[in-house]
Amino acid sequence: MQPDVYGLALPRRRRRLSVTSLIDVIFLLLLFFMLSSTFSRYAEIDLTAATGGGGTRAGTAPLFVQLGGEDLVLNGQPVALEALPGRLGGDAPVIVSLRGGTSAQRLADLLVVLRRVPDLAVTVLQ
Repeated sequence: MQPDVYGLALPRRRRRLSVTSLIDVIFLLLLFFMLSSTFSRYAEIDLTAATGGGGTRAGTAPLFVQLGGEDLVLNGQPVALEALPGRLGGDAPVIVSLRGGTSAQRLADLLVVLRRVPDLAVTVLQ
């Protein structure tokens, strides 16, 4: 408190708070988040979960793919992920089995590669 002319203590006047700088900061944050965010669309991957009673087409034996964290096996033979579409032939359905340590990204990569093969039925075992 400041004394006045007569020596009495007067209450201090409060300065009015300016919100101009706050508005500037909010505008800069809004601009930063708008420019740094991505607006990409994520692709959808169709999955068919294995269920009981589902049969295969007559006369076609399914192809069995085992997906591990580091390896990929097609009917008991190791194969590279990029070479898999060339090894799939005909209209045989594909059954994918996941080994321990397989990440969701690895499964998504496999399904993207399998999507390139036209009219391929893919079933993922749980």
